Amino acid sequence: VQLQASGGGLVQVGGSLRLTCAASGDSFSSRVMGWFRQAPGKEREFVAAVLRGGPRGTTVYSDSVKGRFTGSRDDAQNTVYLRLDSLKPEDTAVYYCAASRIYYTGTYQLPWEYDFWGQGTQVTVSS
Repeated sequence: VQLQASGGGLVQVGGSLRLTCAASGDSFSSRVMGWFRQAPGKEREFVAAVLRGGPRGTTVYSDSVKGRFTGSRDDAQNTVYLRLDSLKPEDTAVYYCAASRIYYTGTYQLPWEYDFWGQGTQVTVSS
């Protein structure tokens, strides 16, 4: 599985972005798709996990982004999205998408739970 994240950029406080992660490989619909972020000097942090179940599937969020970010997926396009609204300076980081193994179940919030990672896309929020 190969993952390609895009959609990052420079945005002002309160602005919005939509991140896209395009996947190649098999069994996309059977994988949980995670979003993580890493700011300079900090550890990689869980952001959201878009669970299996197509467009009506559940998304799990970290407390720091709940109510501001929205995850979704399009299994027909092998793509997962993360909508970032009401952005804050502390959201500045490189955002990574990740894919779990097929039919994996767990907390979905730990990096080791994902087998495949994209290259990251930079999100910078200016105040």
